Amino acid sequence: MPMNNAVPRMRCGCYIVFHFNIFMNTLTKQTHATVESLCQHILAFLERFPNELFKSKEMSRRLGVRNENDYRLFKEALRTLQDEKKINRVRGKKYGHLHIPQKLVGVLEVTARGFGIVTIDETNEEIFIREENLESAMHGDNVEVALLPQSTKQKERGARREGVIEKIIRHGTQTLVGTLERIRKLYFVVPSDKHIAREILIERNQLEGAKENDKVVVEVTAWGKQLQGKVVEVLGHAGEMSAEVRSVARAFNLPSEFPADVLAAAQAGSTMIPQTEIARRLDLRNEVCVTIDPQDAKDFDDAVSLEILPDGNYRLGVHIADVSYYVTEGSALDKEAIKRGTSVYFPNGVIPMLPEHLSNNLCSLRPHEDKLTFSVVMHVTPRGAVNSYEIRESVIRSKRRFTYEQVQQILDSKTSGQQVAKEDESFVGMLVHMHKLSSVLTKKRMREGSVDFDSVEAKFVFDEHGKPVDIIKKIRLDAHRLVEEFMLLANRVVAKHIGFRNKEELPKPFLYRVHDTPDPDRIRELSLFVEKFGFTLNLDSGVSSKELQKLLEQVKGSEVENVINDVALRSMAKAVYSEHNIGHYGLAFDYYAHFTSPIRRYPDLIVHRMLKQYQNGITLQERESIRKRLPFIAKQSSAMERLAMEAERAAIKVVQVEFMKRHIGDEYAAVISGVAAYGVFVEVNDLLVEGLVRVRDMDDDYYLFDEKQYALKGKRTGNQYRLGDAVQVKVVRVNPEQRQIDFLLIHETQPKPKSRNKRIAGSV
Repeated sequence: MPMNNAVPRMRCGCYIVFHFNIFMNTLTKQTHATVESLCQHILAFLERFPNELFKSKEMSRRLGVRNENDYRLFKEALRTLQDEKKINRVRGKKYGHLHIPQKLVGVLEVTARGFGIVTIDETNEEIFIREENLESAMHGDNVEVALLPQSTKQKERGARREGVIEKIIRHGTQTLVGTLERIRKLYFVVPSDKHIAREILIERNQLEGAKENDKVVVEVTAWGKQLQGKVVEVLGHAGEMSAEVRSVARAFNLPSEFPADVLAAAQAGSTMIPQTEIARRLDLRNEVCVTIDPQDAKDFDDAVSLEILPDGNYRLGVHIADVSYYVTEGSALDKEAIKRGTSVYFPNGVIPMLPEHLSNNLCSLRPHEDKLTFSVVMHVTPRGAVNSYEIRESVIRSKRRFTYEQVQQILDSKTSGQQVAKEDESFVGMLVHMHKLSSVLTKKRMREGSVDFDSVEAKFVFDEHGKPVDIIKKIRLDAHRLVEEFMLLANRVVAKHIGFRNKEELPKPFLYRVHDTPDPDRIRELSLFVEKFGFTLNLDSGVSSKELQKLLEQVKGSEVENVINDVALRSMAKAVYSEHNIGHYGLAFDYYAHFTSPIRRYPDLIVHRMLKQYQNGITLQERESIRKRLPFIAKQSSAMERLAMEAERAAIKVVQVEFMKRHIGDEYAAVISGVAAYGVFVEVNDLLVEGLVRVRDMDDDYYLFDEKQYALKGKRTGNQYRLGDAVQVKVVRVNPEQRQIDFLLIHETQPKPKSRNKRIAGSV
């Protein structure tokens, strides 16, 4: 019996095992089929959204996966596809379609925070690059970027596309400026440019006499994770003003000298003007033309004249140095001029676009000398309307070289009763009428929506050793406005002369100065920003330049005028040169070009050339040749203008730091010009010098950054330091190499929270 009983039990167990195996095989086949089916569904789904990323939960929901068992199978399908390299898995456990990434080419900018932005050449789109995706690329490199897929949410909120550096096409610079340092027997250069966080290793035999703590120019000889180079120039001891200013010029690749062939070409120009050239031009040598420039100006590229006509209208002449006569297209001078693009003005000198013999001699409209010019002669009504005009090659003989201060003194004499210098008496009437007309033009321009940023600039006073001993605020005089208005009018007339056409006329290729409408989002941010100070920017009619001008009028004279002017300026698009006319938003002009400064700006020289070509007759072939060249000229001129502005700001900072070195411990009245988590930026009222009050030096409380209120708030006391607050500060640290000035907040009593709106409203 036991045997008999045992057999059936054994058979029963085998039966169960047998059928369990069959069940499991069936289930495995079904599971496999389900996973295979899910794989196909996932691939099909991702193909529909090839440029997006999805988390597994989001994708499963959109594919209709509901219960826990199905989700387990779905995850297995994802793993299968990933193992088989049929889909992409990226950081954040997101999945995307495996496709050949789109590759774009652009210039890399590395930020102080370590990540990169690549501006695409063709579209100007900015691609975000994480620090770990920079590879060995450096700031300024021309690179190829592979785009990463975007998630739906990223797409919906309009986030910047993200990419990975695939290839370095061309290094942005072969030379770098930095400070030579040494650790034991190793020498290396720490770049001054904070965008470049990598040191350059220098072999002992490549020092070229440089010593530790010298400011040097280094040529990079080996690229990769470890840069290697050799010293090619010693600029001086780090921290010394002369060395630091020179380092600014080298860091921005600004040339220190002209090539020999360019200097030779400039010297070949004769001061004698051929009679045949004078004979074919409009002869204005008997006209009363004068130049009005800064006291320290060496080149005078514009002169003005004015007479009242019998009908009561004005005959206004704007006469510009005809540089194009001396700098011919394709010459050595021309090639050097387009490479430089513009003159660069440092506080203690200038890096000119043209050699001195041209800029300060041949082309400069010096008094009592015959000079070749390009004149815009306009008949202007007493209400500021241009009735007629002519644009002609001309020759003038300036009767007087005025400074802005001299003209202002003459204008003020009409109300002050102050005696005018004898040699100026014959010019008084003309200058007074010029002031009257320029005031009309200013008011007319403001009515039409022009935005007038009345920014304050500083001028440095140097001693006999070249050290800064004082900083003076430049006052914008009526004399400045007089010249500005006449130049604006001439530029506008020239641009409209070429740009305006009948429907049957062929468009004339031309180089315009354009200013795009600002980004509505940035203007809305500006509106919210100024509300915190009790001001209003009306956006009911959109992004209107008239409303922006009304805001600037509101803040004029307030404690936060400079701050709001600066924020408003940064909210706007940058003016650039372009072959396409989109108008000038800031000036509210439909047509605008740069015509009035060819000694120091290459675009003005090009405009002169094109005016001559159109006046002398131009073939379709020549017109097409101009059209092809203009995009490069516009891009190069815009790029060099931006470079010059950055270099000028850096040089100003160097001189400011040198000045403040002598004033450590001094106290100043200042205004808070910026707020960050690490401190507040302050600008000294009388000197326009900006520095930082670091949170670590604010030891009376623990301060927290309130981003929405643009303030640092004390956790214990409730003390607040907000953008625009008036404060007293003391200079505590100066670092010439880092170009940093550190201040300390001082106060007789502990600061109390203030009602900004009441205080500001009362000061308007």
